[in-house]
Amino acid sequence: MANRSTLLSRLPPGLPLWCLGLPLLAMVVLVATWGQGLGLVLGLLLAAMVFAAVVSAVHHAEVVAHRVGEPFGTLVLAVAVTTIEVALIVALMFAGGESANTLARDTVFSALMIACNGVVGLCLVVGGLRHGVLAYRVEGTSPALASLAALAGLALVLPNFTTTTAGPTYSSAQLAFAGVTALALYGVFVFVQTVRHRDYFLPVDNHDEDSHAASPPNWVAWTSLALLLVSLVAVVGLAKALAPALGQAVSQAGLPHAVVGVVIALIVLLPETGAAVRAAHGNRVQSSLNLALGSGLASIGLTIPVVAALSPMFPFALVLGLPPSQVVLLVLTLIISTLTLGSGRATVMQGAVHLVVFFAFLFLTLVP
Repeated sequence: MANRSTLLSRLPPGLPLWCLGLPLLAMVVLVATWGQGLGLVLGLLLAAMVFAAVVSAVHHAEVVAHRVGEPFGTLVLAVAVTTIEVALIVALMFAGGESANTLARDTVFSALMIACNGVVGLCLVVGGLRHGVLAYRVEGTSPALASLAALAGLALVLPNFTTTTAGPTYSSAQLAFAGVTALALYGVFVFVQTVRHRDYFLPVDNHDEDSHAASPPNWVAWTSLALLLVSLVAVVGLAKALAPALGQAVSQAGLPHAVVGVVIALIVLLPETGAAVRAAHGNRVQSSLNLALGSGLASIGLTIPVVAALSPMFPFALVLGLPPSQVVLLVLTLIISTLTLGSGRATVMQGAVHLVVFFAFLFLTLVP
């Protein structure tokens, strides 16, 4: 008992004992259950391990983010979360057959709605109730929102109006163009955020004590980076094993297939939502907005290029165009976000508006 207490006392605050064991436990479960049929108990175990691996991955990404500082920290979190998202999408698409032809679209759209309405709304409500008026940098939110609008329009709306192929799909050349432009625009945004205009994305008048805590030492950061990679591998493997069971469960429940995309987006964004809410609670709403908008941008800017590159391997055409009701929600989200993020100040009122749109998205997903 004394040895265990000594070990815990030596662990730095950024690296608690649970986050050391979860990635390794997830890998052990993956290896032990690989290739086995999934019953109810085993399926629930794998689902729990997926969530545990996602939580662990985001925690280790936060440790690395704290070490490298803002705005690189939010970039690390966004890329880590999007890597998990892309892995889940690809695994489910390979396992789901033609019924999964809308999965990339549904997941990316869900990530946008969760990030831009759920996360932003919750952060503004939490921060507004605690601090009243919240301040952020318009010069940081404007380029993120403009990039998000352009990418969402090109990837999720324009396929409905092209004529080279029938239906809400892109031809091979169009899909390649969409993938290259999405990656290029995201790359430019990352350059602006981290190099050219880094100061635009720093918190305004930050007095939160947590943000001034000592950064973890190098060995902790490198350990977290290694465990982050282990967690990502575990998520990919466990998702591949769970893919058939998830699709079957949604079908048996009589739910729309888009629910699968919502579940994926909720799983990967839930831990990051906690980080954004903690930042808003500490009056660092700029960091919250960096996380939310950065996650939305990374979701489109990285998912669409990967899916486009893998599209020749899928035995079906990718459906990217949104149905009319979701186009309305997307346009409404962009308009509201422009009004909310265009003044440099926000209150609980703007947060409530975003949450209403978020709950409308969830409701209409279940009752289309």
